[in-house]
Amino acid sequence: MPKLTPKQRAYLTSLAAKIKPFMQIGKKGLTEKSIEHIKDALSANELVKIKILDTDTFSREEIAKKIKENTNAEIVRIIGKNIILYRPKKEPEIKLP
Repeated sequence: MPKLTPKQRAYLTSLAAKIKPFMQIGKKGLTEKSIEHIKDALSANELVKIKILDTDTFSREEIAKKIKENTNAEIVRIIGKNIILYRPKKEPEIKLP
């Protein structure tokens, strides 16, 4: 997937503002089951938001990097405790500017 431009990131961030986080990652961190759940959500929705609960074990950046590596998704933005991810479908529903 090509790298997102700043304009595309801004557009996806505005779309993500309207959606709620579909899952939370807590003190156990990222598990295989949660990665599979994220893959399924990306396949269905293209754009997802994940909430990272306060934890001393993992940083949001570490979790985001691991999700990116395991799901082939692009990190749109990390805002506060939320990570916004995007992975287009073969026939994308979201038309990027």
